[in-house]
Amino acid sequence: MTIADTIATTVSTIPDTAATGGVTLPDFAHVTLAQLDAADASLLDTLTFGVVGLERTGRTTRYNLYEGQMAGLSRESVLGRDFFLSTGVCMNNFLVAQRFEDEPVLDVTLDYVLTFRMRPTPVKLRLLQHPDGQFRYILIQR
Repeated sequence: MTIADTIATTVSTIPDTAATGGVTLPDFAHVTLAQLDAADASLLDTLTFGVVGLERTGRTTRYNLYEGQMAGLSRESVLGRDFFLSTGVCMNNFLVAQRFEDEPVLDVTLDYVLTFRMRPTPVKLRLLQHPDGQFRYILIQR
């Protein structure tokens, strides 16, 4: 299956906004940290980009349907685990993981190549955090 086929399959399985009371979130470039913090799992599952929410310790607490399907990992296998030591090992570096430690306020988008457990896959990452935010987020757009 090609990446395009996988994306088409994923988009067709994303829940309808009727399941979320008609509430929708903005796209990858415009969604805010506050909107992500306020969203429940079913609302995050309507998004057409990956969402990984982390506690300050690095433990994964939020993982949406799109990201699970793109990465081939179930939500259950990811939640509660240290993201940078188990799931997102290829992001455990100065470009991603260390930025969360060094920059208390973070909203940056960068071109990146995912390599862990997959063929090298070019993506855009958006890193979000604020001292007042509930979680740190990695948004992944393929």
